[in-house]
Amino acid sequence: MQIDRDRLWARLMRLGEIGGYPEGGVDRQALSDEEHEAWRQMLLWADAAGLVPETDAAANLFLTLPGQDRSLPPLLAGSHLDSQPTGGRFDGAYGVMAALEAVSVMAEQGFRPARDVTVVSWMNEEGSRFAPGMMGSEYFAGTRRIAVIRAARDAEGIACGDEIDRLQAAFPALRQRRPFRPAAYLEPHIEQGPELDKAGVPIGIVTGIQGKVTCEVTISGARGHAGTEPMRGRRDAVIAFARAAVALEERIGYRDPEIRFTIGRVEVTPNAPSVIAGEVRFRIDLRHPSNAVLEAAAGEIAGIVAAEAAPCAAQVRVLVHAPSNEFHPALRARIADAVLRRGYAARPIASAAGHDARHLAGICPTAMIFIPCRDGISHDPAESAEEADVAAGAQVLLDVLNSLAEG
Repeated sequence: MQIDRDRLWARLMRLGEIGGYPEGGVDRQALSDEEHEAWRQMLLWADAAGLVPETDAAANLFLTLPGQDRSLPPLLAGSHLDSQPTGGRFDGAYGVMAALEAVSVMAEQGFRPARDVTVVSWMNEEGSRFAPGMMGSEYFAGTRRIAVIRAARDAEGIACGDEIDRLQAAFPALRQRRPFRPAAYLEPHIEQGPELDKAGVPIGIVTGIQGKVTCEVTISGARGHAGTEPMRGRRDAVIAFARAAVALEERIGYRDPEIRFTIGRVEVTPNAPSVIAGEVRFRIDLRHPSNAVLEAAAGEIAGIVAAEAAPCAAQVRVLVHAPSNEFHPALRARIADAVLRRGYAARPIASAAGHDARHLAGICPTAMIFIPCRDGISHDPAESAEEADVAAGAQVLLDVLNSLAEG
């Protein structure tokens, strides 16, 4: 079976128009109007291929090519459609479109797999609107309760549950599906790093994903008038944050060459020019391939923040605790075999970024296929990939799904 390279590229570019910026980037955040439009487009393409559309309590989208024995656990492939506020056209979307292309080719050629083959788009992988990310795959894998997901709120105070209900009300014909255990899960994705691009290698066979801890830190001080409050005795949350941020970077960020320490979203209250800040809330993103190093570093965060924030009070809340994992050896071998048969160059590669596949690996055999992105740029409008690499990754996915569907 051969993918339709031109169709795959055209669909990726069409999807990039939904929430797209003139310079090529995308703002298509979870459960937004833009994601509604992306669903409508996906359902049109799915209908043309004769796929069966469904959703679930977490607003994951499933598009299924029915198999001969529908009682068998299905094969699952895909990624996510949501983006960062200033994201690119390929992150997440490529995996969904590659899976849709692979399953569409199966359907068009009259192939009736032994079991269902399902395309999936996971809800809120990015976590840019609702925290934490990967809510849809966590719900599916049984690691986060739907009540907790529904209670999350975005920066405007809108509840995730209300937005799930709004999206599903817009698609009343979609049948609700309960979580199920797949026979296997495959996720194609751009690398989001420079290794494949630098090496000129079109396919990365992903060995696993490095561990990640995400914390939300709240520093509470006291508001005051900027012109009348004496310097001594102030409890300025911004100054406390600055001390804590520098100490965290020095004592955690540089303790190991492989550690990745980032302070992301920072919210200041009241954020007024002549008012001493009463509160600062910020996020820490901490990653490392070794779980031991990750645990040790994460264990120091609360103590460092408390010491540096004084006399302000500090609270640290862990939002994500995801140990590093290794993908299924037999699936990786199948990917390597498909690469060899097609004559592509490939190399094993560890994923520095997190993906929904991390959570699927806990419930079924799971693997990922990487393709290069130019200069390793991602989460940015400049994110780009070559059409030949896009096609190669989708072709490998089709070959692996085809071999698994027969077995």
